Amino acid sequence: MATAMFCVNGYNISLDRKEQGADIDFISHAHTDHTAAARNNKNILASGQTIDLIRRVYGKNINKYDLSKHGWLKLLNAGHMLGSKQILMDDYGTGSRIVYTGDYQMQESMASERIEIEKADIAILDSTYPTPDVIFDERAVVEQGIRKWTTTMQKHGIVLFGAYAMGKAQELIAILNDAGITPVVSKKINEVSAIYNAHGVKLDYVSAYKEQSDHEEVLKDNFVGIVENHNLGTLPYMLTSAYGKRVFTAVATGFAKEFVFPTDAQFPLSDHADFWQATEYIEAVDPAMIYTYGKSSYVFAENLKKLGYNALPFDHMKGNATPYSNPINVSAMAGKLQKEMRSA
Repeated sequence: MATAMFCVNGYNISLDRKEQGADIDFISHAHTDHTAAARNNKNILASGQTIDLIRRVYGKNINKYDLSKHGWLKLLNAGHMLGSKQILMDDYGTGSRIVYTGDYQMQESMASERIEIEKADIAILDSTYPTPDVIFDERAVVEQGIRKWTTTMQKHGIVLFGAYAMGKAQELIAILNDAGITPVVSKKINEVSAIYNAHGVKLDYVSAYKEQSDHEEVLKDNFVGIVENHNLGTLPYMLTSAYGKRVFTAVATGFAKEFVFPTDAQFPLSDHADFWQATEYIEAVDPAMIYTYGKSSYVFAENLKKLGYNALPFDHMKGNATPYSNPINVSAMAGKLQKEMRSA
């Protein structure tokens, strides 16, 4: 596997992965597939919200890297979830700017800060949705669909959403709150949502557990619940047995554009940018070179090249067609790129 680390101004910086020899471990946000470096317990560069989520949800007592040490490092909002960030770097050797974004979102979420975009010469870009066939609807339309369906179904029974406990569940709470609905949430979603509230994202919900006294009053009527996706299979049957009511189920995920779920409804609510939103991001950043990052990096790069973008998978940043094991020297790579541009 190719390294997820490169060198800027003499510092080896890892990108959302645990890499041996890294001076700085950048964690873009607190989802588990991006937090492996938290096991290092040192030099974690991330937002305060991400550090708080990792410490309290995963129990990792990590050390936050002092960003003020380096004027050439800057964090920008990524719009993906609470605390999600991009990393922007100024390379002193060439004067080039490099931006890396893990998961990001171009449309504004009700539970996270809007994405920030600055110009850069080199963009290292997430590849979650690498093909142009997946096109997300306008977020306001999806949110309104969720509110309308929920209020209609709630007249006839219990409504139960399945969602990721961190990020998507909080978006759902905010959307439902906008319709005057206070959802009942699982223990883990309650814990994560409390951190959102502590960081200024106002969410109104109640816990399904008895330590929160007002849950019993809510459960007397047809209520709306939000649980982790893996509980959506068995919990509806348990609720039907306990309350003698019909339970309507739904999921809210970008994958609703690609798959059919065994639920009564599914809503394409994504916290990622689709392919066309990625091109919107690229146009705003205006990089001379794009490196696609993640499992679908090769497909994403090929589709961007078809549109005329100068794009390669991240594995190729040194000009190699095969994975490599040494950190990328961004100064040397950027200098080579500038030389090629001058001679073009």
